[in-house]
Formats: sequence, C-alpha cells, structure tokens
Amino acid sequence: MVLGKRLQDLREKAGLTYEQAAQALYVTHATIRRMEKAEVSLKIPYVEKLLQTYGVTDSDEVESFLSLARQANQPGWWHRYRDVLPDWFRAFVSLEGDAASIRVYEPHYVPGLLQTEDYARAVLKAGLPHAPDEEIERGVALRMERQAVLNRKDDAPLLWCVLDETVLRRPIGSPGIMRAQIAKLIEAGAQPNVRLQIMPFAVGPHPAMYGPFHIFRFHVQELPDIVYTESLVGAVYFDDRDDVTTFLEALDRMCAQAAPAQNTEAILGEIHGET
Repeated sequence: MVLGKRLQDLREKAGLTYEQAAQALYVTHATIRRMEKAEVSLKIPYVEKLLQTYGVTDSDEVESFLSLARQANQPGWWHRYRDVLPDWFRAFVSLEGDAASIRVYEPHYVPGLLQTEDYARAVLKAGLPHAPDEEIERGVALRMERQAVLNRKDDAPLLWCVLDETVLRRPIGSPGIMRAQIAKLIEAGAQPNVRLQIMPFAVGPHPAMYGPFHIFRFHVQELPDIVYTESLVGAVYFDDRDDVTTFLEALDRMCAQAAPAQNTEAILGEIHGET
C-alpha cells in the first residue's frame, strides 16, 4: 500500500494521467489504478518501467524501490491459512499486523483478537454451520495466531474496543465458555496496550447502531487511516478522508457515552459472577 501510494505521488508529480502511465506498460488504465490501490502485486518489470516513465533516474533510488517491491510481494504468515481465509479478509489480517492502533466498535461478539479458543470455535460454527470440523479448527488456529500481534515486545498496537453490553450478555457456547471468555477480557484489559469500554444498555441509542467496524492507523505517514466493515459475503475498506472522519467522529462520541475504561474491570467482574 505504501509503494502504491508512492507510485501515485510520482505519477501525479510527473503530470501523467492513468491512461498515459498505462501506455508505457501497454496495459489498461485499470491496471495502474489497481497497482496504486495495492489491489494487485507489483510486477518488478512494471515498476521499473513506471519509475523510468516518472523520471526517477537515480540508480540507488530505483534499486531501493525495487527491493521494497520484492519484499512486498512476499506472502505474509497468514498465507498458509489461505484455505480458510477469504480473499476479502486477507487485507484485514495484513492491516491488523501493521497497525499502530486498532479502534473497534463491536455490537455482536468479542473481537477476534480477544477471543478464547472455545469462544472462537463456537462463533465460527455459528457463522459456518455447514463447514467440516477440520475447517473450523483451521479457522480457530488462524484466529489464535493473529492474537500474537498484541504481545509483540517493541511495536504491539494499541487495541481500543468499545463493546456493546449485548456482547457480554449473548450466550455463545456453554456458560463455562462465556465465563472463561469474560475472564480473558478482564486479563486483556490489564495489558498496557489494550483499552476496553462497555456501552451499557441504559445509555440508549448511539451513533454507530448500524453495525461493527474497525479503524486502523499506521506509523507510516503515506498510509491514511483505513476503516473496515463487513457483511456475510464480503467487506468494504474506506480510506477516503471524509468517510474515515465520519467513523472517527462516531466512535469518539461513543467513547464519551460508554462507561469509562477504569470501570470496565468492575463491569466484567459483575457479569462474570452472573454467568
């Protein structure tokens, strides 16, 4: 994504349209768009030709860019789970691993980064009722491996979640599974890079009642904030400034409405005792 953004900046600096850049590669303008949007891998000959077309002549700069492109084309760790990882979700896992902060609103269930194995298994079985056990277990393994991002020593992201009270009240699996899951949330909330807030029923309506979403923010300045929303059959990624601002403002208002983070442990403890 960073390299795609840099290619876009170079093209615009050179004063070239998508169509003009495409002519240099003998491809359609859609190919240039997809390269800049990181929707396709960066073919090294294409990148090299584009750099030449955009007037990048310094050999060290060219080789540095090509080296980064080769690295970007290497499959991520999640590639070995491609049998259970939908195409539309692969970008999510990549963003999750590179984010400096991840802000979440979830009205239905505990986010994947905070789920226990048993809870994750129950959620996946509910969402994939016809999937064989082997596929479910692969999905659980992927979800557990994703959680390693929160325990990185040097650059673990900040995870800030606003959970609707429904998340804690809806029984998923057995009572024992729910108790263990709430206990895990209490444990996670004690981590310095995890902040949990509960949106109580009593608060009433709030700005994001339409559904869950994630907001990713990155260390790299070239990358804009990215919002992720999903449905039963796919996902939408928003990076337009106006769209992202709408989600950010809604989440900021929700954080003000929700119970303060310092009260979360007490709220979870009370619900844990009721289950």
